[in-house]
Amino acid sequence: MDIISLPIEYDHSKIDSRFRLIAIASQRAKELALGATPRVKTKSKKVTTIAIEETINNTVEFLVGEEAVKAREEASKFDYRKLLEEKKREVTSEDLTEFEKDLKVYLNEREALERDKKALEGLFGDKQEEGAEE
Repeated sequence: MDIISLPIEYDHSKIDSRFRLIAIASQRAKELALGATPRVKTKSKKVTTIAIEETINNTVEFLVGEEAVKAREEASKFDYRKLLEEKKREVTSEDLTEFEKDLKVYLNEREALERDKKALEGLFGDKQEEGAEE
């Protein structure tokens, strides 16, 4: 197994410090852990080692300075909940299976019966109470 030798040699014109190198590699390791495909050929199996190799080889894109600040502000403005709600609304009846269609009809009919039952109780319940009092 190959071990990354210390100290790590990297391009100082693109990455200004070891801290930034590790910050970039940690973000990339998270992506790799979530299933992203590695961008370099390596014998390593650990996502952290692969992420460091990718960062050293300049295959990972990153932003620094004002561009990074603007990108962070844009990301914070992005509302993921709103996006999920919009996706839910886009589901049409064509996407529903036959079972879901039948279930939807059943639930709508059941709600209608419950409303009718409450309406009838409201109409006849008052008259029964008046008749019982007499």
